[in-house]
Amino acid sequence: MHHPAMSRRRFLRTALATLGAFSVRRRREALAAPPEIKLPDSSPVETFDFESKGIEGWTTVAGQWAVEDMAGTPSGKKALVQRGTKNEFNVIVAPPGPYTDVDVSVKFKPISGREDASGGIVFRFNDGKYYVVRANALEGNFRLYSYDRGRRQLASASVKAPALGQWHTVRVVALGDHMQAWLDGTLYLDHHDSRFRSGRVGLWTKADSITAFDDLTIRGLRQAAHESQRWTLAPSMTARNMAVPHEGNRMT
Repeated sequence: MHHPAMSRRRFLRTALATLGAFSVRRRREALAAPPEIKLPDSSPVETFDFESKGIEGWTTVAGQWAVEDMAGTPSGKKALVQRGTKNEFNVIVAPPGPYTDVDVSVKFKPISGREDASGGIVFRFNDGKYYVVRANALEGNFRLYSYDRGRRQLASASVKAPALGQWHTVRVVALGDHMQAWLDGTLYLDHHDSRFRSGRVGLWTKADSITAFDDLTIRGLRQAAHESQRWTLAPSMTARNMAVPHEGNRMT
């Protein structure tokens, strides 16, 4: 026969222990979160909503890119759509730049794809070499790669796969060798890599991905501006390579 007072004490001890463990875990998660890096507020901004102007002046590296009428776009009635399905990667590069440091965001909607259903941001594109951060509706990961005659995975985070047929937002900030990337407003990747130092910004899909893009925003510093302005770091503790790096992994 259980004594009521003893049962209550046992319940209270269990509840307090559970609450204590939860609080410790939350404190550790807070301590592990890296501070967000950012460009100066005065950095020049370029925006592309594809409403009044198409992709004149853009450079198509691979793929079938065109501005199309589309219902339900985040702004207006048009979006940039990539419909090529036979290339390893599909890349288009915007006219501005080259930039050293950038803060880039874009909205993308994965429409279809059996092998891949991805969308991403290319940055520091120069002579066919670049970084890309991408999300894939067919995989529960969010990844940063470098590309130089082949793609190399630099960092990866587990995420809920972005839903097909819905709009999502990817953002990347690159300051010197420090890079951070967000998916739908959550910071997932924090990595350092110095192989590419400047270049232009673009958009990316893989294989048979048919993907729409809208509201591309580029805040960037060119070389002269970079030398005269300092980037800032939100006051907090520092952390390097929040996502586990995979320097030796080839593309997946």
